[in-house]
Amino acid sequence: MDGAFAREGLKGASAENTFGGAVSFLRRRYTKDLTGVDLAVTGVPFDQAVTNRPGARFGPRAIREASALQVYDPPWGWGIDPLSAVAIADYGDLAFDYARPAEFPAVLEAHVAGILAAGAGCIALGGDHSVTLPILRAHAAVHGPLALVQVDAHSDLWPDDDAARVDHGTFAYKAMREGVIDPARSVLVGGRTVVGDMLGVTDIPARTVHEDGPAAVAARVRDVVGDAPCYLTFDIDALDPAFAPGTGTPVWGGLASWQAAALLRDLAGVRLVGGDVVEVSPPYDSAGITAVAGAHVAMELICLWAWARGLR
Repeated sequence: MDGAFAREGLKGASAENTFGGAVSFLRRRYTKDLTGVDLAVTGVPFDQAVTNRPGARFGPRAIREASALQVYDPPWGWGIDPLSAVAIADYGDLAFDYARPAEFPAVLEAHVAGILAAGAGCIALGGDHSVTLPILRAHAAVHGPLALVQVDAHSDLWPDDDAARVDHGTFAYKAMREGVIDPARSVLVGGRTVVGDMLGVTDIPARTVHEDGPAAVAARVRDVVGDAPCYLTFDIDALDPAFAPGTGTPVWGGLASWQAAALLRDLAGVRLVGGDVVEVSPPYDSAGITAVAGAHVAMELICLWAWARGLR
């Protein structure tokens, strides 16, 4: 029991009861020592940049709890076992002063930069979508301009030239203006809200996923991204509210869970350097199905990260 603290190694499945024990992501060991760690999962419990319903600050905790369902067997559909082949640690949550929100972006960027400097990859559990911008900055400092794959109901490209503003609807705009992402290599999948200008980002609306299918959409995404270093951010509101009611800005007409799963698996081969799942807001989902979806998305990101490093 309590493998989050008691397990000796960083690899392997867990035999703990799903309903008991200290909860970490995928029952990995909690540690701030990244020696020997291939991939660190960290929580970012920040939701002070939302435009509608708050609650995503509770997302990392809920996703960790939901992930306990996934620790017994390799992830379905991949043919690989990242829990046995990749040294994964739960790096815990970002510490920040909730009363100083203007300082938050720099604190998060430094947090992720420290993980990358230790030689580990990073998968983040949000938090609202504003958290992605500081994380992108940290990755771009290592890899250069990134291809961004954004699975989302919203483009988050609304104009915002005020450097002091922290807004979950403008992270992609700011990342592009700063040269952190390359719009020619970037894709929005699942959008279904109006935005004036996509600024060169390839737009694949949710309806296209429904009509053309996830396999065709994944192939198009891979073509756009090419061999560029890629960051994947998954806003849980990309899913239809029927599959993810626990989010701040739900929009009807979104992806079904099976479509998201197929899309992510068919992206195998992109050069994924990092990723996140954001906007899981547990207070609006009494059944916890949104957190379950978030945990599955995070596992798919781990598989994509491992695949990009030769795990087959």
